[in-house]
Amino acid sequence: MTAKAHTAPALERGYARLGVLLIAPVIVVFSLVIVYPLLAAIYLSLFQIYTPTLQGSFVGVDNYMDLLTRRAFWSSLWVTLVWTFGTLSLQIVCGVGVALLLHQNLWFRSLARSLVLFPYFLSTVVAVLVWRWLFNDLYGALNHGLMQIGLIDMPVDWLGSMPNAMIGIILVGAWKYFPFVVIAVLARLQTIPEHLYEAAKIDGAGPIARFWDVTLPQLRSVLTVIILLRAIWDFKEFDLIYLLTGGGPVTSTQTLALLVYQEAFALNEMGRAAAYSVGMMLVMLVFMIVYVRHSGREG
Repeated sequence: MTAKAHTAPALERGYARLGVLLIAPVIVVFSLVIVYPLLAAIYLSLFQIYTPTLQGSFVGVDNYMDLLTRRAFWSSLWVTLVWTFGTLSLQIVCGVGVALLLHQNLWFRSLARSLVLFPYFLSTVVAVLVWRWLFNDLYGALNHGLMQIGLIDMPVDWLGSMPNAMIGIILVGAWKYFPFVVIAVLARLQTIPEHLYEAAKIDGAGPIARFWDVTLPQLRSVLTVIILLRAIWDFKEFDLIYLLTGGGPVTSTQTLALLVYQEAFALNEMGRAAAYSVGMMLVMLVFMIVYVRHSGREG
């Protein structure tokens, strides 16, 4: 018994050292790719820095005061919220609808499930090139088709005027990312017990009633996670909007991500851009807190 009593603490210490050794690479990588850039951004936000030389002077919280008083920040924040809400709403509606369709016993279901993932895995650059061709006001297929069926008399400038430009990027964003919703919802639909639907049918519930009373409550938890994750990802979206409109016309579709890019590399104000990125991070932190709390309750 004495030998075992001495052996147990030694084994525990050995396991503890092994645990630290195994987790150390994760901590190092996490620090290099997340902690250091975050601290560097906060540090840079306290300076007025010229981007090409990275030389500047300490200005304290002046960049943050500028953030709170400049119309560009609040305008970009509003555009970001409109973009996020618009594209996320379409992703949820289309994703749930397509997932319900693919959950049915269709003869082409396997093929359709594969094809529906195509937009999500397609390169953003390639997708934008295709959509810019479709939206082109001179030779675009969309204008040509609408004129052929008589819905419009002359070409529409889809990406060069408002509100067409905002509607355009919202539609493209929804098309590009709704497969993520399809995957998650379809996986949850396949785990819903069939006896719940049978009981609802016995009670006389039709398809719509079964959706509201059985399907939707069963999907509530996964939809909450999807909405939180997609809201975070859509809020920080850059490449799709930049390649489609560049933030135009003027600044009508300029999100916070595009504003940070413009400040850093167009106006060469790296310090101000860092302050804007910190402000953007604080807004995203709200989504993160909600997500973490929800995950904790689910666990």
